[in-house]
Amino acid sequence: MRTSSKASEKVSFRCISLIVVLVLGQGPIQRIREECEVFHISDKQIREIMSRLHTDILKGLGRDSHADAIVKCWITYIQDLPNGKERGKFLALDLGGTNFRVLIINLGENHFDMQSKIYAIPNHIMTGTGIALFDHIAECLANFMKEHDVYEERLALGFTFSFPLKQLGLTKGLLQRWTKGFSCSGVVGEDVVQGLKDAIARRGDVQIDICAILNDTTGTLMSCAWKNHNCKIGLIVGTGSNACYVEKTENCELFDGEPGKKELLINTEWGAFGDDGALDMVRTDQEKMISGMYMGELVRLALVKYTRIGLLFGGRGSDMLYEPGSFFTKFVSEIESDKPGDFTSCMEVLDELGLSHATETDMAAVRHVCECVSRRAAHLVSAGIATLLNKMNEPKKIAQLVRPGIQPP
Repeated sequence: MRTSSKASEKVSFRCISLIVVLVLGQGPIQRIREECEVFHISDKQIREIMSRLHTDILKGLGRDSHADAIVKCWITYIQDLPNGKERGKFLALDLGGTNFRVLIINLGENHFDMQSKIYAIPNHIMTGTGIALFDHIAECLANFMKEHDVYEERLALGFTFSFPLKQLGLTKGLLQRWTKGFSCSGVVGEDVVQGLKDAIARRGDVQIDICAILNDTTGTLMSCAWKNHNCKIGLIVGTGSNACYVEKTENCELFDGEPGKKELLINTEWGAFGDDGALDMVRTDQEKMISGMYMGELVRLALVKYTRIGLLFGGRGSDMLYEPGSFFTKFVSEIESDKPGDFTSCMEVLDELGLSHATETDMAAVRHVCECVSRRAAHLVSAGIATLLNKMNEPKKIAQLVRPGIQPP
């Protein structure tokens, strides 16, 4: 009886200990779940976001309201989508950051061949003169043509320019301001197409016809539409976020191009949506940002907050955790890629951040924060896509209009 009693006491003690551990372990997670409720966006809020974005798009398209519009809805002057029958050899230039890409594309029947090369832009050129920048690009174009045995050929070039641009025609666009660390003199307010043309002319050794300048969202839509004619939206969710869509020409009051065509591509520049306070009803201390430049930082700010109030890592952070920009957006994807109950990637990320003392309870909480931030971002992007679909009044299924998994040429 005594043995049985002692065994029973031992089992009871273990049960009590387990319960205490579970309670203490789940307490912080439950608190963090409650804290993360601020990231939740209700259906009612999503509908309100859609309504406000729709209003801002109308302002951007309007002649009298465009100047004060937050969502500018720039005219692209592109009125025809590819029909898949285009054939030939073309050059493309993609300028939008500290590196730029040159491509040569061969369009055939139901297939394409693409080769590309990435070129760096040295810091002294990024902060130098516009002439030096365009001369550098022209030199790289010439070298690329030599490498691909088209140096003697006359080729058309599409110019993707991912900086704020006021487009005045298919081959004319004025730079509004530099971003992404560029400050080249003599370019703001000037036609960037002409700047590149002049640089090519100064060389005099290559024959390139710049046939269009466009934003990266417009390029995405055009390239995907070549393979899928139902594609009507170009969406970028990368370092930043933006969308381009097909609008009825009659709704574009600022359009002064060729009459008679029913449709026109619009570059929304919706990254500015909410800058006037239109989204304050869904903003938290971490703001509304949804793109790759910000999502990792949103998670880091949340983790710092929860650490300082003692809910994470036993209240002990690290120098890396407290350093702005140290939690990369790729960490969010890596942590969420772990299977339920597996914290392999999460452990590696936290080790890299100097948080090797994190417990499994901490790791489960970190994963939950990542999921909340990702889900919130997805809801905001989806609200934007749904707004454009409603604006176009397209009866087709969303999968036909926004084609996931397509590899653009």
